[in-house]
Parts: sequence; structure tokens; C-alpha cells
Amino acid sequence: MEFGLKHNAPENARSACQIITVSQARKLSRSGQRVDKASKGFLTSITRRGDMEGKLGQTLLLPDVSGISAQRVLLVGCGKESDMNERNFTRLISSIVSALSACGARDAEFYPGDIGLKGRDLAWKIRQATLLMNNSEYQFDQLKSGKTSTSKGLRRLNHNLPRSDASKAKQAISEAQAISAGMSIARDLGNLPANICTPTYIARQARLVAKGEKRLRVNVLDEAAMKRLKMGSLLSVSAGSRQPAKLICMEYRGAAAKQQPIALVGKGVTFDTGGISLKPGAAMDEMKFDMCGAASVVGTLKAVTQMQLPINVVGIIPATENMPDGLATKPGDIVTSMSGQTIEILNTDAEGRLILCDALTYAAKFKPRCVIDIATLTGAAIIALGKVPSAVLGNNRSLIDGLIKSGQQIEDKIWELPLWDEYQDQLKSNFADMANIGGRDAGTITAACFLSRFTRDYKWAHLDIAGTAWKSGEDKGATGRPVPLLTQYILNQVK
Repeated sequence: MEFGLKHNAPENARSACQIITVSQARKLSRSGQRVDKASKGFLTSITRRGDMEGKLGQTLLLPDVSGISAQRVLLVGCGKESDMNERNFTRLISSIVSALSACGARDAEFYPGDIGLKGRDLAWKIRQATLLMNNSEYQFDQLKSGKTSTSKGLRRLNHNLPRSDASKAKQAISEAQAISAGMSIARDLGNLPANICTPTYIARQARLVAKGEKRLRVNVLDEAAMKRLKMGSLLSVSAGSRQPAKLICMEYRGAAAKQQPIALVGKGVTFDTGGISLKPGAAMDEMKFDMCGAASVVGTLKAVTQMQLPINVVGIIPATENMPDGLATKPGDIVTSMSGQTIEILNTDAEGRLILCDALTYAAKFKPRCVIDIATLTGAAIIALGKVPSAVLGNNRSLIDGLIKSGQQIEDKIWELPLWDEYQDQLKSNFADMANIGGRDAGTITAACFLSRFTRDYKWAHLDIAGTAWKSGEDKGATGRPVPLLTQYILNQVK
């Protein structure tokens, strides 16, 4: 979708549809009052007779309103002004999108300044509205036959605001468009089936993102190269697969070479059967989403590159399948990681941490200012937090606080879990330096405890996105999270 800016008076706005908000009880917005005056009280007559009360999400389409230039007026209820918050703002935009899709308008005029939202400025409302509208337009239908194109639907939304706000508004739209582009790539990669989205395919998509971009380069290590680096933990997961593992490295250089980069490490298990510790069959198809951490890294690098940010960022993606096979790793096997630490694999379905630990060791070569790993790592994260926030754990207070703040800024929330030394005892092994699982208790925390043993040399945070990376049921599909969070964090480091 295209987004633009307009600065004309509401009554003179030439558009297919003008969006006017109404709060409870039946109070027209500032722009609505001007349209009402030009139409000789027509909107007031509508509200007085109860056709539009202003309840949150209520919509009413009015064609051919006299006295104004717009072809239609869409009245949208935004509830009580005192109740408007980030969640209700999202619901408001969703109702606008639904109404515009149904009416067939190709372009529309929106007045973000009319919506009061405590603690949020105009730029935030513009950026969030742009993100939400782009997200609502996303479709994954490229694998369906017999697709029919349709001309119906919104193609352009103009934010109408004072000229003095134009500069900030343009930046907000630009940022939102870049984040949306990154989310779309992440969602596409997540939604693709595992017979298409293999480790090799992800590497190819990373190269496509970098194509023609001087600041972004991609290097892909094959299994032979990983073997030379002694990545025995990562390779133990790929041992049972006919698809070769890849270690994909995306380097964005937007600043001086001496500037330490932010490193993003994304889990890329393109399909997770559980290996020899085979998963139950129910909903196993959703294990194609086990590479959403990797997808979020590709998407974030896309957003950073599109904005040409003056910062250095490295994306590292260990990509593999986890399959049962005669050569697959068995429960009880002991492997040696790139760090030299040995791991007793008690459960081959705890494979994400096995590929991440070698990638985290590899990340140290870039001398990063911080490292953030992103992984659909544990079902325990869903038990603990549900599907609203992602979990965050780490070894640096400032980094964790920065991520939490970034999530709050862009409505991609995270919640911190403790990473206390007492939990480390659950990883004890009689035969190796550590086991790869710590029992039923505190599964998300013990998984992070495992990773923490490979991140002692730098500032590190771990995002467990098992509950937020995709949706199940009727709305099944990848969400594109946490691309907004990661991009916002990087933007904050620039600013």
C-alpha cells in the first residue's frame, strides 16, 4: 500500500473516502466538525438520531455528502476519549481497514491528529497506523492455483496533517514501510512449507535481500567449513537430514569499520520433527515455523538496509533440518561444541540450543557491542507467558531494558524471566560438561541457562518467540514478530 501526506482543509480534501472519527458520546472530531459545517450539519444529524454513537469500532459509510469534495465519508467510532490506549488504537485501525476493504475505495484521507492518545505523539500514530494497515494487507497465496486478481481495495492512504509536522511524518512513514517490508519477508519465509524453505533456500533469500546493496554482503558457510570450525553441536542436528546445513552471515556496514556491530543470531530449523526424540503427530506441520528466528533476522536486515541506517549490524543464521535417520544423533550421544565444551544430548528435540550455541560462539569473532539471539525455543515460554509477549533473558541489564523499552515503543512486547545461577544445576551431566535439557521445571529459563554458557564474553540477550512467531487455528500463519522490536532497538541505538 502507498502512504502519503496531505495538508488541505477537510472539506476540500479530494479523495474516494474521508475518515472521520467520532468519540462517545456522539462527539465529532475537529476534522469532522469542519466537514459537518460544510455539509450544513449533515453529520450532526446522523449522530443525533443515533446512527453513529461513537462506540469503539463502530463504522458508518456515507456516500455523496453534499458540500465537500470527498466521494464518501467513513464515520468511525473511537470510544471514550479517556479510554483510548495503544490496544484500542489497534482496534480502531482494524475497523477502518475492514470498512475500507468492504466499500471499494481506492484511496482515503486519515486525520491522525484527531485521535488523542496519552504518551504518544503524532509520529507514533502515523507510524503505527501505517504498520497496522500494511500488516492487514498481507496475504500468502503464492502457492494457490487459480488465483483471481481483483481491483477492489484500498491502494493509498493519505495522512492529513499540518505542514509543520510533515518532516516527522515522512520519517515515520519511511520507517513503517521499511519495517513492513521486513515483516513481509519474515512472514513469507515462515509460511513457506519445509519442502521449499530449506536451509539452502534461506541462504538464497538472504542473498536476494543483499542484491544491489553496497552496504550489505552475505557469506554462507557449508558443512565442510563448519566442520573445520569444529561446530560439532550444530552439525549433530543436521546429521539426520539430507538437506545440508548452512551458516548464513549477513553483514550490514552502515558506519565506520571500527564501530562494533549489533549481532542478531536467529534459529533456523526449517523443519523440526524432534529427531530420534520424535514429536507427536498432532500439529507437527507447524514445525515449519521453527525457523522464524532466522526469518526475523533476514527481515530486520531488510528493514535496516532499506532505511540505510548509519550503524553496523551482523545477522547470523544457523540453518538446518532436524530429522530422524540412521545417521541422526541419538539420546545419550555426546558432542563437542565450537567453544570446546561438551554436551550430552538427552533429548534430540531440544535442538535449537544446539545450533545456537555454535552460532553464538561464532558471533564473538565480530567483536559485537551486543548479541541478541532470537528463537522459537521452548513450549514452556507459551505456558509461562501465553502468546502476547515474547520472553527475554540475558546477562546485561542495560541491553534487556533497552529491548523492553523498544517493545513498548512499537507494540511488540517482551517480558523478562529470571536467569539466576540456581537454575544452572539442572543442566548437570554425569558424562559431559552439560546436558542439553534441564527437566520439566522452568524450561524456558534452563534453555537460556544453556545458551548463557556460550555468551560470557559479550553483552547478550535471548528472545524466546515460541508463543509470538506464528498463530495457529483459523488465522494460522507467521506474524513477522519480532522484526518490529529488533528494528526499533536498532533505531534507538542510532538515535
